[in-house]
Order: sequence, then structure tokens, then C-alpha cells
Amino acid sequence: MNSQDADLEELLRSTERARLRALVDANMDTSDALHAEDYQLITPGGAALSKTEYLTGISDGTLRYRRFEPEGEITVRLLGPSAAALRYRVAIDIIWDGVQDTDRFWHTDVYELRNGRWLAVWSQATRIRTS
Repeated sequence: MNSQDADLEELLRSTERARLRALVDANMDTSDALHAEDYQLITPGGAALSKTEYLTGISDGTLRYRRFEPEGEITVRLLGPSAAALRYRVAIDIIWDGVQDTDRFWHTDVYELRNGRWLAVWSQATRIRTS
């Protein structure tokens, strides 16, 4: 791997950590800036949420992250000069519609470089079953 690729991978890891912090802190300005307009989240339960649905839930408190932390390394796969996939294990503690869920998940994100900024375009979380 060349140093440019290594630097880009670290930039993407830092961007993902900043995105997670913004979601936990309900920092809507940063959250809005790090998600593409056509962003979509696929939840562990199979729901598909648009950027508007997802960030509105965080903004109005319907969806509140108490913890959203990578456990271990965020693996980055560069998919060309303007796309990348990130995968990592994550600990999530969330309250959604008044129901708390605390567990471990695999999280996969796809980022695209748009107008000079790396933006999350897709995310998917898969619960890690222990039994």
C-alpha cells in the first residue's frame, strides 16, 4: 500500500469516528454534513431509513444513541478514487421509540467522494448473535 492510500484510509476512519460521535451527541450540523442527501441506513431489523428519517429521529429524540463505538480496527477497502467501504465491530446502546437495545453489531458503511468531501451513502448493521 502506498502512503497516499494509507493516508486516505486514516482520513476515512477519522471521518467515520466523527460521524459516530456526532450521532451520539445529536450534533445535527455535523451529522447532516457527513451524510449524503441520498443516504440510506438498513437497520438490524431490516428497516430502510432515508437520511431525513434517520436524522429526524435523532433530532427529535425518537432515536437516541447512548453508545456507538467501534471495537477494534475499522477496516477500509478503497473501491477506486471516489468510493470506499468500511467494516467494523461496534458496541451500540440505543433507545428507539422508547425501547432500549444494547448489543454488538457488524457495521458496514459505504462512502463516496462528492464535491471534495467524503460522505456516508449507505450503512448496514447486523447483530452479532452469541447463541
